[in-house]
Amino acid sequence: MIVRSDAGDSRDWLKTGAVCPLLKQHHIGHVGIMRAAPPYEIVRHEQSGTFMLACFEGEGVVLVDGAWKRIKKGQACLLPPFVMNALKCVPGKIWKFAWVRYDESREAKPIISSLSPVSAPFDPLPLKFAIEGLNAEVSGTAASSAAHHWTELIHHYVLRFAQPTHPDDRLWRVWQRAEADLKKPWTLGDLAAIAHVSEEHLRRLCRKELGRSPMQHLTFLRLQHARHLLATTPDKIESIANAVGFKNMFGFSNTFKAWIGVRPSEFRKNPAS
Repeated sequence: MIVRSDAGDSRDWLKTGAVCPLLKQHHIGHVGIMRAAPPYEIVRHEQSGTFMLACFEGEGVVLVDGAWKRIKKGQACLLPPFVMNALKCVPGKIWKFAWVRYDESREAKPIISSLSPVSAPFDPLPLKFAIEGLNAEVSGTAASSAAHHWTELIHHYVLRFAQPTHPDDRLWRVWQRAEADLKKPWTLGDLAAIAHVSEEHLRRLCRKELGRSPMQHLTFLRLQHARHLLATTPDKIESIANAVGFKNMFGFSNTFKAWIGVRPSEFRKNPAS
């Protein structure tokens, strides 16, 4: 089941989906519900928008931060734009999930924030039902104002996951400080001191709330800012690497490649979407 914002996309897997231009109000390219079975696998070298997947049955894996991460029933993942995006089934497992894919430009700030989880527990059923409701409305012969409400609900459920309204204050302090000074050579001890917890407790908090370790999340923030600078400034790549806390170009380029899918120079050459 697919609902797309525009009938102009002629890709085979999209062109049979219903069309709802209202999705464009929230920069949503398409939404859908998938039943996947092995050997299903899809790889996109540059996903041009934030992608959310919420599993309601079975399990599968997604490529996150350069490594495969398992997403089971009752979990969701949120992948940033302009990175390598891949997902595949686990042998012997059926995977059912709802998804929402946004269309975002390189210059715009995505819906993902410093407190957005890469993966976390999530009730997928309200999002699933909202997508089904939207599909039912726009697939009918008569226009219905209900399509607007389904669209708003879909966006609302994504934002609820991406921008939690009651984040742990300790994590909020940590990432506000770190994001304001990404050049600083932060250590786990530095971050734990801001939160007034032990290093191990900070690890547990981050794993639970964000789906990453503290140092992995720091790398994520650094690379997202680097991505933005590469797209919006003429600064030299070496200067950008230094500005986000990397001591040498080799380490920056290799980390960028592992997490984003291309090297910084390749990313910069690609025209803005």
